[in-house]
Amino acid sequence: MSIDDVEKKESKSLNFLERIIEDDLANHRVPNDTIVTRFPPEPNGYLHIGHAKSIILNFSLAEKYNGICHLRLDDTNPEKEDIEYIESIQSDIRWLGYDWNDHLYHASDYYDQLYEIAVSLIKEGKAYVDSLSPEQVKEYRGTLTEPGKNSPDRDRPVEENLRLFEEMKAGKHPEGKYVLRAKLDMASPNLNMRDPALYRIKFATHPRTGDKWCIYPMYDYTHPISDAIEGITHSICTLEFEDHRPAYDWATSIDKIDHTPHQYEFARLNINYTVMSKRKLLQLVNSKVVSGWDDPRMPTIVGLRRRGYSPEALKDFISRIGVAKVESVVDYSLLEFCIREDLNKRAKRVMAVLDPVKVVITNYPADQVEYFEIENNPEDPSMGKRKVPFSRNLLIEREDFMENPVKKYRRLFIGNEVRLKGTYYITATDIVKDSEGNIIQINCTYDPESKFGTTPDKRKVRGTIHWVSEMHAIDATVRLYDKLFTEENPGARTGNYLDDINPDSLLTCEHCKVEPALKDCVAGEYLQFIRNGYFTPDSKDFSPDRPVFNRTVTLKDSWGKIAKKNS
Repeated sequence: MSIDDVEKKESKSLNFLERIIEDDLANHRVPNDTIVTRFPPEPNGYLHIGHAKSIILNFSLAEKYNGICHLRLDDTNPEKEDIEYIESIQSDIRWLGYDWNDHLYHASDYYDQLYEIAVSLIKEGKAYVDSLSPEQVKEYRGTLTEPGKNSPDRDRPVEENLRLFEEMKAGKHPEGKYVLRAKLDMASPNLNMRDPALYRIKFATHPRTGDKWCIYPMYDYTHPISDAIEGITHSICTLEFEDHRPAYDWATSIDKIDHTPHQYEFARLNINYTVMSKRKLLQLVNSKVVSGWDDPRMPTIVGLRRRGYSPEALKDFISRIGVAKVESVVDYSLLEFCIREDLNKRAKRVMAVLDPVKVVITNYPADQVEYFEIENNPEDPSMGKRKVPFSRNLLIEREDFMENPVKKYRRLFIGNEVRLKGTYYITATDIVKDSEGNIIQINCTYDPESKFGTTPDKRKVRGTIHWVSEMHAIDATVRLYDKLFTEENPGARTGNYLDDINPDSLLTCEHCKVEPALKDCVAGEYLQFIRNGYFTPDSKDFSPDRPVFNRTVTLKDSWGKIAKKNS
């Protein structure tokens, strides 16, 4: 989905899920007229921006229709689950601005009920204990064009199935020896309906139930029954679960189930230059391509948060792409546009010099210090102003001076006059170089009559550059982040997405100088380094003595410029 496609969307039209909900409410198909949705992550990793779409969708639908949204952790795989993931999931949801109140649940809350339902299925002849090996299960399952064939254990007597299932529960058989399977249809065109597994043996300690169980229910069995137990009215999931819907409907039609939820699928979030497979993200972490799940280059919510994204910007992004039934790829530039739009309103403008070169104002008193009031955000006067120290010796960006200026270069060069942000006009007079020919000092003169805010400008000065006072500046480290991949579809060329890692996705500037006010900033604060981009203090490495800042996104003038560049 391109920026132009998004621009054409009608912002006030209902998406297909809203139309379904409004129709269900109008026709009294919702118990107690109360919509109940849920966000049901598996606690086996950190959430990413794709999960953010699901979180925002489920919670906002419940909010719009005065309903309830549950948070349920589908913890059916104890080997891959961890308290760390559970805590991070809850933290991410709260950071996005949502609260499940008293409606926090776990699939493991229902393990006793799930077991009793499985026993009843065996007694009714609808489930059996199977001894086929994983290789044999695959062989017997068939293909998309060929039906499967029945397991030799499919007609095992009910009494024997009950005994074996009880022995599985008691830990009398090794992992892989038996599984409990539903007796459905091995000739079904849908492979998910060919006697799916309901339980497997797993000797693993569960984060919540400990060692109480050594058999664990399968996801496709647990998930729909959990929805039914909780009274979910609209089970909203992504399109990859569409083929699982018949299994979902079967599970929620079991005799012991009193409530029948309905599953609806929407297109998952795909963004170019990005991967969002948990397996691939875990590989990036384990192979040290990134520093961890919260690396600011990762599409994880903790990574985006550490990079300086705001919850409001993510909600705006999700709102703009909308909810559809057909998969598409969203342009990365749209995400960046939403971030800029939001930060432009909330970010404090400050001065930071990433590649400093010294400027000496030769006619300014050597021992004088002035304090200039500079606005914190021209978009929001309520953010006020701050005082910035000014002295004879300053630091500016090296790129803001050119010894041999190109045509239309409007910044500092010998004989040219520019304004120092919020202060005076200065004119470069000469330069000092080191033994290798590098410019180490630019000498200038200033016009005392040009003091900002005191007298009207008498002449036009086209260039304005930012600066910091050398004697007041704070040393800082600045990390410049860019896309993690160089290709729109990582791995499409070679089959290995790691081949497309961007070697310049992180550039670290160690010798930056920032204005003194930045020693007091805190993690989560939104900043614009004038002419350098949007930044935030790093939540892990920041300290007042040696602050570290992460670049959130570069500066762009408008959406139109981005669209033009893309075309």
